[in-house]
Amino acid sequence: MSKEFDLILLGPTGYTGAFVAEHICKSFPTTLKWAVAGRSASKIQSVLEQLKTLGLDRADPDVLTVQLTPDELDALAKRTRLIVNCVGPYHLYSTPVVESCAENGTHYIDVSGETPWIRRVLQKYHKTAEKNGAIIVPSCGFESVPPDIVAWVAVDFLRTKLSAEPVEAVGCLYDFRSAGVSGGTAYSILSTLEGANISEMLSALDSYCLSATPTPPTRITPRKSIAELICGVRAASDLGTLTTVPSRMADESTVLRSSTLMPDLYGPRFSYGQYLRVRNVFLGTIFHLAFNSIVCLLVFAPIRWLFRKILPAPGGGPSKDETVNDYCEHRILISSDQRDETGRPTKALGSIAYQGGQYDLTGLTAAAAAKVVLNHEKEIKDISAGFVTSATLGQPYVDELEKGNV
Repeated sequence: MSKEFDLILLGPTGYTGAFVAEHICKSFPTTLKWAVAGRSASKIQSVLEQLKTLGLDRADPDVLTVQLTPDELDALAKRTRLIVNCVGPYHLYSTPVVESCAENGTHYIDVSGETPWIRRVLQKYHKTAEKNGAIIVPSCGFESVPPDIVAWVAVDFLRTKLSAEPVEAVGCLYDFRSAGVSGGTAYSILSTLEGANISEMLSALDSYCLSATPTPPTRITPRKSIAELICGVRAASDLGTLTTVPSRMADESTVLRSSTLMPDLYGPRFSYGQYLRVRNVFLGTIFHLAFNSIVCLLVFAPIRWLFRKILPAPGGGPSKDETVNDYCEHRILISSDQRDETGRPTKALGSIAYQGGQYDLTGLTAAAAAKVVLNHEKEIKDISAGFVTSATLGQPYVDELEKGNV
């Protein structure tokens, strides 16, 4: 059945939503039938005025006002093939958006890094979405597209070019320069900790918490050395000195869900760990201890109050001029079951990089994912409907990212 819209962007007035709107305008054909939706028509209009400064020859999208109630969201989902949702914090506002999409067979993309919330809605709505043919792609931004996609590319290379089975994968944020976080990101972190269900948080710490299948006995997570357990630091050939990365929970659970959605590609022994590259062991230890100390301190309300005073308010973030020198590079090293003439495992080293701000990258990755879902529904559903990952979008997604200079 034909829908009124191909795509509706929900939440275009937020800091990240504006980047997504910009990349939709830049990358989609002018024939796209789309709309922007939010609670305030006047705020949406200001976003459209900003889009006009891009100088693109295309008509404005329709403007829809909607409250985040089940009835209004249900009506919204019925009008479109796909919703790109930028309304966060997701655990506070977006559960009814996922529910409406799942029940109406409407595809859905978001840029959440909130793993406990993703786990909750996955468990509740995956079967409904799968039954109704909805493709649900969470974490389609800086968290966790780069590690998920570079892992898929490296695994595919091992399989198709070297006829080898991937085993242990070590990924890292290899290089990162940023002008700072947005107010929305800060608010999401603080509100998650503020309303945290301890049981859910502990469950989300398991890297396999989003796995599509139970962890098979052949899939053994590599043991950590005593130094890594205490100092949070390890060394990896071709990557350097590695330590704890703040995005570990989101990135590891996403990559490992990809591996269980595509078991023939990743194999039964694939494991994955995500890290941050640092200059030396001393800096790695300091960062690991400082990060974990801050997380523990944020459990206390006075500390959260202090951070709210320091961090940017929701809706704000670094300007484009401030992010002109921002850069990120993710690398992954995957060992295989194949050995060279010296007896060492054959390995694949992959990387993905972007010159620009992490929120600009998020706008690009979300818009590219929307384009692939709309144009390649059948291929994605051949892997799985319901809750999938950016890696399940495959080579068409890699091609779209390359067009955006990723």
